[in-house]
Amino acid sequence: MPFLLVCLSLLFVLPCCGYAQTTLTVVEWNVENLFDCQHDTLKNDEEFLPEGTHHWTRTRYWRKLNRVGQTILACGERENEGANGGRQWVLPDLVGMCEIENDSVLRDLSKRSLLRKARYEYILTDSPDGRGIDVALLYSPFSFRLLTSYGIRVVPLKGMKPTRDILYACGEVLTGDTLHVFVLHAPSRSGGEMETRPFRMHVAKRLSEAIDSVRQGAPEARVLVMGDFNDGSGDAAMQELYAHEMENVSKEACGLHGAKGTYRWQGDWGSLDHIVVSKSLRPHVKSCRIFDAPFLLEEDTKYGGVKPRRNYQGPRYLNGYSDHLPLVLEIAF
Repeated sequence: MPFLLVCLSLLFVLPCCGYAQTTLTVVEWNVENLFDCQHDTLKNDEEFLPEGTHHWTRTRYWRKLNRVGQTILACGERENEGANGGRQWVLPDLVGMCEIENDSVLRDLSKRSLLRKARYEYILTDSPDGRGIDVALLYSPFSFRLLTSYGIRVVPLKGMKPTRDILYACGEVLTGDTLHVFVLHAPSRSGGEMETRPFRMHVAKRLSEAIDSVRQGAPEARVLVMGDFNDGSGDAAMQELYAHEMENVSKEACGLHGAKGTYRWQGDWGSLDHIVVSKSLRPHVKSCRIFDAPFLLEEDTKYGGVKPRRNYQGPRYLNGYSDHLPLVLEIAF
């Protein structure tokens, strides 16, 4: 059966089948500039309009939405835990996403795209980021009962542009366990890595404060942090989290089809995207991998090997998916 038909069939079956899961499937993905085609007068989104430099039309927008939906569904592929072995698909339970413009984009993605039968709910930050991009969490209400959520504002340092809020969500999984989830998108390296390093450290410290606040009420709280940190696993901002008893479970993640990181720049693989968990959650982690299905990749004709099949290179439309690859985490409760 063609892959797309498999995805569509899952949409009609999985949310309604009463699947008694003990494993939570979590996806983290920077989807690369998921804008709608409407101008927000309060944001600098002009390039992603039909008349803008990227010629962002409704046709391109809906193609992108359905490709994001296709990818999320495909991330649910995993080893069959039954006696027969093989592969199976499940609906991912949580999807942390970066570079989402607004609520209308998430409504279209969850209610009108290929994902419409999955019955995802979502939460989204409302940040002061100049371009209007935010972070979001899709969640299946069948496996994650949302208890509370809010955005955590990061007050800029001197010389720092307003950045994305950190999204916090607390929910209950099927076993009754409580899971605390943070999604973030740290400031980019535009302007130089050294020059912008203090900004990412500032975000990491704000995140650490929020994690400590959760632990004050529940010292053994199970905490999961995911997002685009714009830093490698050994950089200073990540070390700040490790100092607060958090562990990077995506550090050694790799793909099955040639990806050695979630991002490739000038022929070098690297991982700017990470999933970090508290030590109380670490024993429940079964696996963490980079999802690099062939449809997300293309040949790197300049440096050899493969690279993510991105949607844009500057203003040039490449008709792809994203410049980042997703991370997929499985947690057993």
